[in-house]
Amino acid sequence: MYCLQSASQTAGPYVHIGCTPSVAGLKDMYGGYDLGADIFPPNVLGRRIVIVGQVFDGTGDPVLDAMLEFWQADSSGRYGANGPSGGWARRAVDADAGRYRLETILPAATGEEAAHVKVWVVARGINLGLHTRIYFEDEPQGQDPILASIKDPSRRSSLIAQRSGGDGYIFNIHLQGDKETVFMNV
Repeated sequence: MYCLQSASQTAGPYVHIGCTPSVAGLKDMYGGYDLGADIFPPNVLGRRIVIVGQVFDGTGDPVLDAMLEFWQADSSGRYGANGPSGGWARRAVDADAGRYRLETILPAATGEEAAHVKVWVVARGINLGLHTRIYFEDEPQGQDPILASIKDPSRRSSLIAQRSGGDGYIFNIHLQGDKETVFMNV
């Protein structure tokens, strides 16, 4: 007697129950605190910024069930130096327009890499999470190896967050189509 392999499942509708329980209406799970709710403690030094955006599918419609995870260095270029979750956050997009909001600090460049935030995207229909990066239009990009490897300027620009007033940036993620965001094979 042999057991058959289980069918492959996507991140599906259940991803929020375990990862962002407050979005799934389970506010009492984990003591009422979503893991990854705060990317840095309030006392971490650095220029405070806000990154907002939406996640879109190939037809330009918002993806209403996506979840994003973010990793970044602190303002001195170190990862994980500010506590157990330092430099890591998780956000579910809103169910109305696929919007997200990340309040963080501007990361420092690390080695040859320009200041950036790493992003992992999951949603219903995505079998493997998608990896991308957010760079900042008003920060030096030098010879960042990822940006330098993308020869088409329109594709490269899909990784650049646009400044939006004071300390805000806009970074939309397009899963497919003419405006598709560059995703890394990691």
